[in-house]
Amino acid sequence: MIDQFINFVIRPPRADYNPDQYLWEREFTLAGRQYKRQDLELTNARGYMLRCSHYMPSPFPKETPLPCVIYCHGNSGCRADANEAAVILLPSNITVFTLDFSGSGLSDGDYVSLGWHERDDLKIVVSYLRSEKQISRIGLWGRSMGAVTSLLYGAEDPSIAGMVLDSAFSNLFDLMMELVDVYKIRLPKFTVKMAVQYMRRVIQKKAKFDIMDLNCLKVAPKTFIPALFGHASNDKFIQPHHSDLILKLYAGDKNVIKFDGDHNSSRPQFYYDSVSIFFYNVLHPPQISSTCSSKLEKYYDLGDLKVGAGMDEIPCSVEIIDLTVTSHQIYWISLTAKVTNVAHIQAQTGKVGEDALHWGAVMKNLQQTVRLLTTAIR
Repeated sequence: MIDQFINFVIRPPRADYNPDQYLWEREFTLAGRQYKRQDLELTNARGYMLRCSHYMPSPFPKETPLPCVIYCHGNSGCRADANEAAVILLPSNITVFTLDFSGSGLSDGDYVSLGWHERDDLKIVVSYLRSEKQISRIGLWGRSMGAVTSLLYGAEDPSIAGMVLDSAFSNLFDLMMELVDVYKIRLPKFTVKMAVQYMRRVIQKKAKFDIMDLNCLKVAPKTFIPALFGHASNDKFIQPHHSDLILKLYAGDKNVIKFDGDHNSSRPQFYYDSVSIFFYNVLHPPQISSTCSSKLEKYYDLGDLKVGAGMDEIPCSVEIIDLTVTSHQIYWISLTAKVTNVAHIQAQTGKVGEDALHWGAVMKNLQQTVRLLTTAIR
């Protein structure tokens, strides 16, 4: 029981997947344009190999650097979680880089750290992209653990052009204490705190980080990067007030979007529209015309790639749309994607990305775990 409770922090279920089956293909067509997936490996400061993928136009436009968004997955996630981000951003001439953080997916490492060591992984990726002459501005898009990672790194690198922070927690200790109430663990607070302190020592020994250091409220006041916060209003795992607390202290230009759903639910289309507008405005991608097959319609059902189904195709010349209007006023060019084997990795693993149900099952065992911890401490 003790190991199970500790593992819910540092060793959650790990995504095991085949990149050629669950990522975009190495060569694919989207909105009439050709793109490619370039796989690569980077080594972090601890010597772990990071498995990465970079989605970009094929061929890459000559003498025209393009911006890049690094997608940072959540706990139990992997680079397949960036599939939707690629569909959203590539047509706007924004490349997408994604990776399996150390301890996640196919990368090396035994443990995750909910943002602490992942921040250093992100630093390696940013350094690599800055060495590439093809890349101009860099943005970050993180979800849950990935949002915390982005915020921790952004506090150290003000040259990042913008960040989308979806469901970040304000600090890990408070989150753990809240989960005790959410899952109705009826134990005295001092007993739970004693158990958490025991966990702190074990995690520090195994995963080499202190859970008390994971505090976004300390870095928010000194971070000035433009940021778009997002949070589901019915998120019971990381409750919306976490984003509110960070937002209140955040020093840079900021906005927040609340939407229906929970921690793991698909994000609504107006949220994706807002993300697209945000990155277009902060990254300033070049306007490159292209020939595509499309039809003007509302930008729907992006997650399942069922757009423009059954519609007549008409040739058009695509220009970058004026994205300064609100998301509710935008009518997008529908995307007709000729892609095979593009699917969410959930089909293989049941659920990729943060799995609050897993955390919930562990929390329900807290009562018995605390008794064991109390005995061990004595």
